[in-house]
Amino acid sequence: MLKRISTAVFAVLLAASGFLGGAQTVPPSSASYLSEQPVRARHGMVVSIHHLAADAGVSILSQGGNAVDAAVATGFALAVVYPGAGNLGGGGFLLLRTHDGKSTFIDFREAAPLAATANMYLDATGNVIPDSSVIGYRSIATPGSVAGLVYAEKKYGRLGLKRVTAPAIRLARQGFVLTEEEAKLLSDRDLARFPDSKRIFQRDGQLYKTGETFRQPELARTLERIAAKPDDLYRGAMARELVDALKSGGSLITLEDLARYRVVERAPVTGTFLNYTVLSAPPPSSGGIILLSALNMLEGYDLNSLGDRSPQSIHLVTEAFRRAYMDRGDYLGDPDFNTIPTAALISKQYAAAWRATIDPYRATTSATLARPPNFLPPPPANAGQYRDPVNTTHYSVVDKDGDAVAVTTTLNDSFGSRVTAGHLGFLLNDEMDDFAAKPGTANLYGLIQGPANAIAPLKRPLSTMTPTIVLEDGQLRFVLGSPGGSRIATTVANIFLSAAVGGLNIQQAVDAPRFHHQFLPDKLSVESGLPAATLDALRGMGYTLDQRDRWSNGECIEVDPKTGELLGGQDHRSLFGKAAGY
Repeated sequence: MLKRISTAVFAVLLAASGFLGGAQTVPPSSASYLSEQPVRARHGMVVSIHHLAADAGVSILSQGGNAVDAAVATGFALAVVYPGAGNLGGGGFLLLRTHDGKSTFIDFREAAPLAATANMYLDATGNVIPDSSVIGYRSIATPGSVAGLVYAEKKYGRLGLKRVTAPAIRLARQGFVLTEEEAKLLSDRDLARFPDSKRIFQRDGQLYKTGETFRQPELARTLERIAAKPDDLYRGAMARELVDALKSGGSLITLEDLARYRVVERAPVTGTFLNYTVLSAPPPSSGGIILLSALNMLEGYDLNSLGDRSPQSIHLVTEAFRRAYMDRGDYLGDPDFNTIPTAALISKQYAAAWRATIDPYRATTSATLARPPNFLPPPPANAGQYRDPVNTTHYSVVDKDGDAVAVTTTLNDSFGSRVTAGHLGFLLNDEMDDFAAKPGTANLYGLIQGPANAIAPLKRPLSTMTPTIVLEDGQLRFVLGSPGGSRIATTVANIFLSAAVGGLNIQQAVDAPRFHHQFLPDKLSVESGLPAATLDALRGMGYTLDQRDRWSNGECIEVDPKTGELLGGQDHRSLFGKAAGY
């Protein structure tokens, strides 16, 4: 039976249990984000964390390019103007849904080098060597971003690689003026540990200041070479230059690793929520499964009557997150190396069984949470949770025909490994840290890693990147996504639920304060902006709160179901992003 709990019933339960304490919740209408309005456009839109990247994408749309053309142009531009996460040396995912109803998921996630071993980050006593998988040459996985963007353009684009890379080449050669926020980001102290990174991004120690122009002529030349001969980075002269640049530092990347790298097309995971159809990321991302699993559980509640971000709705959503993340840690990894019970994980029947374990007015303790029996195979030994990229970027695109693209890419940490590929001028990822360095042992972030994500040659590390496209009654309704590591899937869920059932427009939904739970550690992370009375009520329900202000950006698009107008929600947590349309 579905547990449809009304606001009045929930309030009685809370009051009877002493969880409200007579406190009055601040009305949502008093929150500043509720006064915000989205950017509107009729023909096409790109939403990105950087205004110049968004402009690059829209310029391609206005030249007759489709959503894939614009997405590829935006991706290459981000490699220039947002080096902390935009990249040539990382990887990511691209979700495409065309106006005729076809969809695909392009996986260009990084892969472990052939020389990688399960214990490569352990010392002689079996303990993880600090920072060994986070910073420096041995943390680098075989990059996939260039291969992925080139693949998408060749198969699904319209204008060709030379035209869509032109804005990025221009930005690299001519430079762009740094804001205060951007100049501060470039002062990252770990960049100074690597000579080429220090030379390019920190002017050999003469740090860039607000208002100065940042030019990258070496990167411009690399982009020109990619545009002229894209395979060269994997099987040509640029591949040799890259391997030579990394070899001196002890990188495991070889010419064979680059030559063997392949982009993989996969079917998106698909599910329903009320009258919505949700298309999202399949493994090796866990994001889509987490999202659909949580939504399946929440479909049994009348969230609309509870009110957006009320203590009652936050409680129910949090408990769905808790259960979805428990399954993530136990079962998910690279599908080419593991058998993933995807159908069972996102089934309505399994969600109903999970829902039955949710106490409507008390927090569950993760340590006592028991999975419903008879739905899934036994989890492997030493299963658990693990860390995800923390500096990632997402962008959303819709073109005049209604084709939609959601792209999330990453270097993993901010500026990745901090290693720059010599005079090729781009940063390399530290994606090896997304593997389980030692299954069953908590990492520096207190998260336990599982054997499904153990290091193996050519394997792709598990992610929570969640590029998502939502239809309503068969028509395009939302294009969603966010960076944020293990909080990506919950951020997307926060935004979607606020827009789909909470009554917020996409700008309000993107900017609204967020909350997150990932099973372990057993803490509810909450962003500043939630009323004190709401926090008190959550504590009264049994939650340990982790209040933090640093949350990543959502960059999303909503389609007005009545007019077809495109509405852009660019996250105001960043000062240099943009929803650009025409």
